[in-house]
Amino acid sequence: MSATPFDSALMGKLFGDAEIGKLFSDSAAIRAMLLVEGTLAKAQAELGMIPADHAETIHRHALEVALDPGAMADAVAGDATPVPALLAAFREAINAVEARQYVHWGATSQDIVDTALTLRLRQVLAILRARLTATTQRLGQVAETHRALPMAARTWGAVATPMSFGAAVAGWGMPLPRHLDRLSELEPRLLVVSLAGASGTLSAMGPDGAEVRAGLARGLRLGDSGGSWHSQRDRILELAHWAAGLAGSLGKMAEDMLLLARTGEVSFGGGGGSSTMPQKQNPVQASLLVALCRQIEGQAAALAPAGHHRDQRDGPAWLLEWMILPQICIALGRALEVAEGLARDIRPAPATLRATIDDGTGLIYAEALSFALARMMPKPEAQKRVKELCLQARAEGSALPDLAQAAWPDQDFGQLFTPEAQMGDAPAEADRFAAIARAL
Repeated sequence: MSATPFDSALMGKLFGDAEIGKLFSDSAAIRAMLLVEGTLAKAQAELGMIPADHAETIHRHALEVALDPGAMADAVAGDATPVPALLAAFREAINAVEARQYVHWGATSQDIVDTALTLRLRQVLAILRARLTATTQRLGQVAETHRALPMAARTWGAVATPMSFGAAVAGWGMPLPRHLDRLSELEPRLLVVSLAGASGTLSAMGPDGAEVRAGLARGLRLGDSGGSWHSQRDRILELAHWAAGLAGSLGKMAEDMLLLARTGEVSFGGGGGSSTMPQKQNPVQASLLVALCRQIEGQAAALAPAGHHRDQRDGPAWLLEWMILPQICIALGRALEVAEGLARDIRPAPATLRATIDDGTGLIYAEALSFALARMMPKPEAQKRVKELCLQARAEGSALPDLAQAAWPDQDFGQLFTPEAQMGDAPAEADRFAAIARAL
């Protein structure tokens, strides 16, 4: 296994995400940095800061030149940033010697790296949004289909009261539209250019620095940050916290799926094979989703110290982002891909779900019986009487409905001891989520 499974030839298809992984490749990073340099030159030429013909040369070469990342590796190791090596190779590739001096005019390495990252994050977020929407819609369809399928709700790991499978699915899905809303809120804050110069003051660009930044933002179709964010990393941390929150919701869904699969209450239309047990169909995808979500949450916590940027620019905190943020994005992309597949493939087992509701003792209906009796006696007394019957049912192996009928022979409990009568608004909850999912 390689140092990271995300780009491993052996493990990459299990953990990795090819579409998002490409956006964090060396070639994607170099291409994005060159695009920033070329667009910066054009923005400066519009204000007369550098000659227009040289800016055009720089911009054209930025779009056309191909640079070898391997050839820059030694210099990057020495500089702890790719920009000096990139600039040296880029200037060498520009055939107009006079234009070379205007490359990177008044900017600093962090301007280029952070803006190039933002360009790629824009594409990452578009992919994540599409997958999150698709997952939500799939879950909405499942919730609607099984809106009234009875199952046992569990609290603290134990059977509690009846509910519906559709409502359980709605419980998994309801947070997802809120995560989409949060994504829409963070995007304008995150997707902005960085252009602040050596110490965050744009001093090398004189009085036109803010206009250059605005022009760069227009050219790249990003927001104008309005100032330096070299040492203000809340934007990056907000993305990581959003990813961790979404991972929490996806992980909860996968954990529940694993529990339901263990009892045979759901299946996933196939699973992973065992090396020794021919009968096994392991719930691989749900297990993978749990592992990915835990990875995302752990990495988001590991990224938190990157907010401690000392002074106006800092080295350690910035480098920490480079090591962690790509893994968060790739893992989240894969997690959403897996989640959509699970939402598509999950199959409830109605007979098993119903059998789990009542083991023959009818104890799942104890709360319903308490409230039925509370209409003819004080509630504390009703609860006391029902608790006594529950103890008797456990001790004798008898059924609570039979004991209740014997204790109150004149009462007609009707459909009280049926799951359909005790699901409350579970079907309506499934309907509410399905409507939200359809509207996305």
